[in-house]
Amino acid sequence: MAHFAQLDDNNIVTQVIVINNDDIIDVTTGKEVESFGVAVCQKLMGATTNWKQTSYNAVDNMGYRGNYAGIGHTYMTNVATMGVASTDIFINQQPYPSWSVGVGTAMWYSPLGLPPNLTESEIAADKRYIWDEDAYNADTNSPKTVGWVLT
Repeated sequence: MAHFAQLDDNNIVTQVIVINNDDIIDVTTGKEVESFGVAVCQKLMGATTNWKQTSYNAVDNMGYRGNYAGIGHTYMTNVATMGVASTDIFINQQPYPSWSVGVGTAMWYSPLGLPPNLTESEIAADKRYIWDEDAYNADTNSPKTVGWVLT
């Protein structure tokens, strides 16, 4: 089965539908053609709707277009990031303004990297690190060192 994500005017996924693989195969080449699937989706859901194919199948250790599209994900295209000239990915919403897309991944990362490792006593006390955007922005260190806060 082929999966297609409907995008709103801001490239936010509003729904994902499944269509038959036979509907996207070019009979002369035997290959999938995304535009065939888009035409089927538009026939089913309206001629002015916007669709992009999505898949769980991996390409370079990521799903097709970075991640399988989910409702609320952003379709990011033609953005110079991730170590490439332009993107063609589905990604979760950016969690904080200071976070950026990782090089070679379709995931968001804090400007300070991963949170510190928890100690055994912190784990036993059910503590966690959370990101504090206000603390990060207030940090006057150069480079900044504050952002992960133990709760």
